[in-house]
Amino acid sequence: MSNFNPSFSKIGDILVHLNIITPEQLETALSEQKNSNEKIGNILISQGVISEDDLVKAFSQQQGHRSISEEEMLKIDQSIVAILPEDFAKENNVLALRKKDDYLAIAMEDPEDLSTLDAIRKLTNLNPEILVAGKSSIESAIEILYDKVRKSGEVDSAVAKITIVKGDEEDGDELDLGTEQVSAEDAPFVKLVNLILTEAIKENSTDIHIEPGRDNVEVRIRVDGVLIKIMSPPIDALNGIVTRLKILSKLNIAEHRLPQDGRMKIRMTDKEIDVRVSILPTVHGEKVVLRLLGSGGKKLTLTNLGFPESKLQTFKKWINQPYGMVIISGPTGSGKSTTLYASLMEIQDVGKNITTVEDPVEYQIPGINQVQMHDEIGLNFASSLRSILRQDPDILLIGEIRDEETADIAVKFSLTGHLVFTTVHANDAPSTIARLLDLGIPPFLLGSSLNLIMAQRLVRTIDKDNKEEYQPSKNDIDRLNLGKENIKYFKGKPTTANHNTGYKGRTAIHEILEVNSDMRQLIYNNDSQLEIRNTAIKNGMTPLREAGIDKIREGVTTIDEVLRATVEDH
Repeated sequence: MSNFNPSFSKIGDILVHLNIITPEQLETALSEQKNSNEKIGNILISQGVISEDDLVKAFSQQQGHRSISEEEMLKIDQSIVAILPEDFAKENNVLALRKKDDYLAIAMEDPEDLSTLDAIRKLTNLNPEILVAGKSSIESAIEILYDKVRKSGEVDSAVAKITIVKGDEEDGDELDLGTEQVSAEDAPFVKLVNLILTEAIKENSTDIHIEPGRDNVEVRIRVDGVLIKIMSPPIDALNGIVTRLKILSKLNIAEHRLPQDGRMKIRMTDKEIDVRVSILPTVHGEKVVLRLLGSGGKKLTLTNLGFPESKLQTFKKWINQPYGMVIISGPTGSGKSTTLYASLMEIQDVGKNITTVEDPVEYQIPGINQVQMHDEIGLNFASSLRSILRQDPDILLIGEIRDEETADIAVKFSLTGHLVFTTVHANDAPSTIARLLDLGIPPFLLGSSLNLIMAQRLVRTIDKDNKEEYQPSKNDIDRLNLGKENIKYFKGKPTTANHNTGYKGRTAIHEILEVNSDMRQLIYNNDSQLEIRNTAIKNGMTPLREAGIDKIREGVTTIDEVLRATVEDH
């Protein structure tokens, strides 16, 4: 065998030589080939005898071509990819990789496919230089890369049918983006900003990040809590984009050294979106973050927030009490406001006066009096709450308890016959009690006023249309102590429809602590957090991690998501 020369051998013989298949397996495949006329490599793959990588290895030995992985293909510049038309690339499963002088490096699965090589020569007037790659990795790279090419192509021709109201709505001079008169050199930036906004709204994203780097600007949007890159214009576009956004949100376009905050409103045919604009100077230029409020297309009801039936009944019981405090805790972006708004929708009724004090007002709800904070004119939580007490409310929503004064008013409201909803930044339900005591509320007042504390987190849900069963690693199973259980584990297949994440949408997991007489006694006695936690669990509280594991059992989310969103129970 020492004089074996792959360049004069057939693919089947190379695979035998590499000990990937046995001579008998090759015989079986060859006899099938007589009937089917299919290539030998594809027959062996369909029989499950070899993998795509094995075939790539054999081809690269036979033809002396280098192979290329999917990761490497995904790093290719869009301008090179676009040398080959998309339909041609898809039909022949080839991808342009690099261009040098009159050579074009291309990835293909079968380097002997002479008619495709010929067609590439005619199309591009360049000589193809072949790198071998697996069929499915070329297919998925084509999907992802041409999607990017289409997006950057749209930059040149995009004008979205959206109206932007400049600055604050008080003096709403509207801008219709389609017809606005713009000087020729600004026009491309207007289109670019429109495209970014349209793309973000279409994907139901919550934030847009425009981040300057050394050579280009990264534009990322937050979909289901995770940032996804949508385009990267060159760095010389940064100034135009930032100036355009400053004009729209009425900020000072001459100031580049200080952070600035502004707002604007986008009117679309079916919804209005409030946009908060924050600008921060970085070493490479100004970074912009746009927070889109009210862009989620979901109807606010308690039933679609991911509560298991028993927890939903408990939660409904406490929000229908005539007075007391209902607190929802969790970090920024854990869906606290959404749950509060859904609760208000649930108990809204003509016989009740509901007033909210928020910063910012995220969703506008008909039939509810919503007050927006304005710190710069002294309208903060504490000052507006004192006035609201004179407005005879039955139910009050306080956006967030941040300081002792707000906490004090909230507790007194709930003790004088009002139902108070609010949020606190804390890690779980028991630590929310500690946080409120830290703010200076006396234990006897806190114990008397609390009805229920609920901590929540959001986990991404598996894309239902691309769901597949898989076996997680032993390490992952052990981290959640699921070794003894017989669970079917699922994950989502990454596709362009789900931004190659395998996830689509989010659901909440909840930890509900009911303040019954036992719990009140612990708060009065200023007992430790651990004591409070153990009693709550004994009384039926499901800790966050356990709630996450229930979602894994139901096949709604994955182990990775639960590990990402929750900490280990002590």
